[in-house]
Amino acid sequence: MRLYDAARPLLFSLPAETAHRGVHRLLRTVQRTPLRRALAARYTVADGRLQVEAFGQSFPNPVGVAAGFDKNAHLPPALQALGFGFVEVGGVTAQPQSGNPRPRLFRLREDEALVNRMGLNNDGAAAVGDRLAALDVEVPVGVNLAKSEQVPRERAPADYRETYEQVTAADFFVVNVSCPNSQGFEELQNREAMADIFDELVGAGASPLLVKLSPDLPEPAVADALDLVEKFDLDGVVATNTSTDRPDSLRSPNRTEQGGLSGKPIEERATRMVRFVAERVDVPVVGVGGVATAEDAYEKIRAGASVVQLYTALVYEGPSVARDINRGLLDLLERDGFDSIEQAVGVDL
Repeated sequence: MRLYDAARPLLFSLPAETAHRGVHRLLRTVQRTPLRRALAARYTVADGRLQVEAFGQSFPNPVGVAAGFDKNAHLPPALQALGFGFVEVGGVTAQPQSGNPRPRLFRLREDEALVNRMGLNNDGAAAVGDRLAALDVEVPVGVNLAKSEQVPRERAPADYRETYEQVTAADFFVVNVSCPNSQGFEELQNREAMADIFDELVGAGASPLLVKLSPDLPEPAVADALDLVEKFDLDGVVATNTSTDRPDSLRSPNRTEQGGLSGKPIEERATRMVRFVAERVDVPVVGVGGVATAEDAYEKIRAGASVVQLYTALVYEGPSVARDINRGLLDLLERDGFDSIEQAVGVDL
């Protein structure tokens, strides 16, 4: 029996955000001790077949942590020790934000899902930028750039630029125009608004620069966004964010809570979006949504994702999830006769 299997009932007896904060405190404590090396020895899968080169970065393996888990760049050393190949921190805004009122994070246990309406609570770009500059890690760390809550549409480009200019120590930058839990993001997903934001950030020198899309966008809107990816020579696409839709299959009482749905219920939809994007752009795709097993990750990779990210699976599977996925990916590569993850990217297109 895994240690986490024994600890999970206790964690799940706590409100979701309380448990999340407790795990954060534990990881921050551990990463400052020799236990960090012990974690790395236990959870890191070091194998050249897992290495990926994408948007100018070298990833020791394709399994990363999605934005939202470590909003304030406190945990990249601990997450590297847990075997992740990269970390995306944030969303980060120009000034600190407290987010939405609690409760704002909900488990859907029967569905292996979460609903969150956190509202981009974070310490602000200056604090996050200082932490990024001081990091001592060997995996890429990106930052999710988000719009400040009270900034109107016409000032959004300058607001994104203000955030970027304070977090330049990151290894890559993701433009978040698809957060479902904060005011004003819906109006950022039209072609004109995105073009203004991309133009401002490219002009500021943001690179590598990716955009994170919503799974709820209709195909014509996604196509518009992808046209802009090519026009502004962006470096990648993150597919996808959380969803405001609620599939009929949901069983948990918390299915009625407002916010962004993540985890298993959006897995197939996110994979379809990965495929749709990969068929239309010649840049790396980051596959996000419902990744909890090696098979989940491999399906997105074969659909066109160069790397994948997860968050919800950390809640349900625990600290061994990256190790278990990476070990499983090696088995799947061997089964299918591939010498590397990169050979498997997009083979189902």
